[in-house]
Amino acid sequence: MNEAAEIRVPYEELVQTLSGVLQKLGFTQDRARLAAGLFADASRDGVYSHGVNRFPRFVRAVRNGVVDPQATPELMSHFGSFERWDGRSGPGMLNARQCMLRAIELSRENGMGCVALANTNHWMRGGNYGWQAAEAGVIGICWTNTMPNLPPWGASDPRLGNNPLIIAVPRKDGHVVLDMAMSQFSYGAIESYRLKGKLLPVAGGFTREGELTSDPSAIEQSHRPLPIGYWKGSGLALMLDIVASVLSGGLATHQIPAEPERETRLSQIFIAIDPALLGSPETVNEQINRIIDDLHASKASAGERVRYPGEQVLQTRHENLERGVPVNLGIWRQLPNM
Repeated sequence: MNEAAEIRVPYEELVQTLSGVLQKLGFTQDRARLAAGLFADASRDGVYSHGVNRFPRFVRAVRNGVVDPQATPELMSHFGSFERWDGRSGPGMLNARQCMLRAIELSRENGMGCVALANTNHWMRGGNYGWQAAEAGVIGICWTNTMPNLPPWGASDPRLGNNPLIIAVPRKDGHVVLDMAMSQFSYGAIESYRLKGKLLPVAGGFTREGELTSDPSAIEQSHRPLPIGYWKGSGLALMLDIVASVLSGGLATHQIPAEPERETRLSQIFIAIDPALLGSPETVNEQINRIIDDLHASKASAGERVRYPGEQVLQTRHENLERGVPVNLGIWRQLPNM
């Protein structure tokens, strides 16, 4: 069977199928539905690498005891608009959603809220929590550290995490949501290109011989993805790790197991800012629209309109809800037996 073969599955059927698997693993019905929805949302929005494609690995993490399906985060300390939580090795996507929700609640009370989370698991698609904030009408900023999987600039061995960073701004005509890793392509995206038998659109890492390449298989073999902005991405990855681990009181990247199947006890930050305090919602929205209109007026070198972060997501979401969510056929066939 072609490992890149896909089928399209109606969104609701996808959520129900994933939820059924999670309930067999010990999730309550409500938590299974919520977690399944976050996986399905990622694939619905075109982030296939962190949606259903990542589901089998998550199932293995639960069965291996890395993820406790019944654990919920616990408040450890608080000061004003800042709170520190312990994820207690619970499902990363549920911990992240709850902590962003708490940051949003704090922003309603104080104008700004910050939640630092320790001892959690992989949150899957980080953009989910940016969209969560934007849909609640607040500016959202969040990031996580990861296991060491990114060589510092000038080195060949992985010491940094690719530490995804999300910045989201609410907008009536389409939220602006930046979701980026510190590597040119996340490992999940590299895997997705390999499964589809495609080269990366631009160089995304190095071969074992140290040559830049767009071959996803070569990058997986070398474990040397390319940092965004070369030394700049390397420095930003380091700073995100420092701030997340210091504020949460949790582990830094060098303390996290360097095996994908054992990656756990991550540190994460969730910030929410209520723009209503800055003026009327209409005034804020008009300012954002002016910025987007100016961006759209750019002369595109490739002949296509320049897009803002999140614009393509909205188009993909509409298409996948209408036609069905693309799912790897091999993974779809595995689900009933998981």
